[in-house]
Amino acid sequence: MTKHLLFIAHAPSVNTRALRDAVAEGVAQTAGVELTVRSPLEAATKDVLRCDGLILLTTENIGYMAGLTKDFFDRCYNDLLDQRSGLSVATLIRAGLDGTATKRALSGIYSGLGWRPVSELMVLHGAWDDDFIVAARETGQAMAEGLDVGIF
Repeated sequence: MTKHLLFIAHAPSVNTRALRDAVAEGVAQTAGVELTVRSPLEAATKDVLRCDGLILLTTENIGYMAGLTKDFFDRCYNDLLDQRSGLSVATLIRAGLDGTATKRALSGIYSGLGWRPVSELMVLHGAWDDDFIVAARETGQAMAEGLDVGIF
């Protein structure tokens, strides 16, 4: 049975688009998982209700999650309450600062929705590092493999 993985990716720059693409490459290593990629502006409640797992990529802007990522949660949060409790989620935060406020906010949102982070929310902070690509690819691959074998 094919699993459905939703990837909500706020990717406004060349570097964040490279992260988005690396996650997708990692997911593509697992044949039993269908990936749907949406920007936060395109993502809707129906996408979350359909998925078996979710990966979120957001930037940190002015010390907080990107406005479009927040907009997604503003639009969908109430509709998702009590709908997807236990949903497995992986998170990548591209932060020029330390990512603390974004990480805290997303942790609170996930808790309120009853979502289950599959690992520590990953903050890719500081100057660009090509290892961010490796981390993004590994996140996509691990999430897809976990869904495929039923761990998540």
